Amino acid sequence: MTGRLAGLAWLMLGALLLVWPAFLNGYPLVFSDTGAFLHQTAPPPSGPLVIWDKPHVYGPLLHLFHWRISLWGPVLAQGLLLSHLLWLAQRALRGAASGGVHLLACAGAAALTTAPFTIALLMPDVFAPAVLLALLLLGFARDRLSGAEAIWLGLVAALGIAAHLSHLPLAAAIVVLVALVARRVVPVLRVAAPIAVAVLVLMASNAVLHGKAALSPHGATFALARLQADGPAAAVIRDRCPESGWYLCAFADRLPMDSDAFLWEVDSPVNRAPDGTPRFLGGALLSAEAGAIVGETLRTRPLEVAVAMIGNTFRQFTLALAGDTLVDSHLAAAVRPRIAEAFPARELAAYDGALQSRGLLPAAAAPFLLPHAPVLLLGAALALLAWWRAARAGELRRLGLVLGVLVGVSANAFATGALSKPHLRYEARILWLMPVIAGLALLPRRA
Repeated sequence: MTGRLAGLAWLMLGALLLVWPAFLNGYPLVFSDTGAFLHQTAPPPSGPLVIWDKPHVYGPLLHLFHWRISLWGPVLAQGLLLSHLLWLAQRALRGAASGGVHLLACAGAAALTTAPFTIALLMPDVFAPAVLLALLLLGFARDRLSGAEAIWLGLVAALGIAAHLSHLPLAAAIVVLVALVARRVVPVLRVAAPIAVAVLVLMASNAVLHGKAALSPHGATFALARLQADGPAAAVIRDRCPESGWYLCAFADRLPMDSDAFLWEVDSPVNRAPDGTPRFLGGALLSAEAGAIVGETLRTRPLEVAVAMIGNTFRQFTLALAGDTLVDSHLAAAVRPRIAEAFPARELAAYDGALQSRGLLPAAAAPFLLPHAPVLLLGAALALLAWWRAARAGELRRLGLVLGVLVGVSANAFATGALSKPHLRYEARILWLMPVIAGLALLPRRA
């Protein structure tokens, strides 16, 4: 019992380190999309609301820990989740976990990498590193886990994959890696099982909430946003209009345009008709036509699409900083009303008094961001060194975890950069694992 209490204490200390930006801010970090996730479980009359472009997963998970009392509950839960996963990773890489090393790993991640700016942010981004670690531990370190821990990791991976569609390609890449490295069926099945559960969760929830059993009922709109921004889909629209009769023919002269502007600006083709009439849920209304245009683009211009995807993937690798997790963009309209309508007055006062909501967080956090870029570069070198040492020693467990992180960060860059749009926070949410896992892998093993 004493050992378990000591272990829990180490985990809680690690969790507090991993969410320190929330304490600097005076409140958990939020993003404009955080408001949509809060809306998923908001009380009447404004909620609960089914959001057309987001799985109905992360919002209920937030509610599980806030109960319309305080958002500190979810952020502390996220810190504890990643702290526990790093504890298990240390055990897998070193044979046994040490409280001192765990605290050192969490402190290093908190002080030198982008990790705390992802973990303290109430967004499904936190599940990108969680999914990667959970699947790698299931695939390469099952012998270092108890039965309950294996079940827990499977649940974390399944919910994390379902929480954001970009985690699906990431998980699929790990299945392929485990198949190539482990060369056994059982590890592959262990890693594939959470993906199957996530797919079932998404299809069932979308069937109930959207009337369509699909992974993403309106995902074609997002694919079109990316393809027209890169040019191929815009060219297809110009070539096929006006004969095709597509709604977007009326906007052919405005394309290509930035994908975020295409999806979200009030005056974009998605959200305002040619006669100036606003289109409520324009992205959902466009999805059927978007699917047709995306299909035609892939059929007629596959090389252009491939070149653009490769370029966006590499560009995403160069964007791995915490900047866009600190700003107050759209928070007053997207997040504050959700807190005001559902939470106690003291919670709204805490939100209003936070540095982020007052636009002061970027300046306050700036000195802490300086180590991030050089540490990420050092992490790449350490990861390659750890990979070489594990391969030379024939240590499958270490090799799988280190190589898995490299594969995972690459798959994440593809899933976000090539399929969505390169953003700072997309790669920052996961690239911090590279120096942390490499550092643990290079430490001597414990008896």
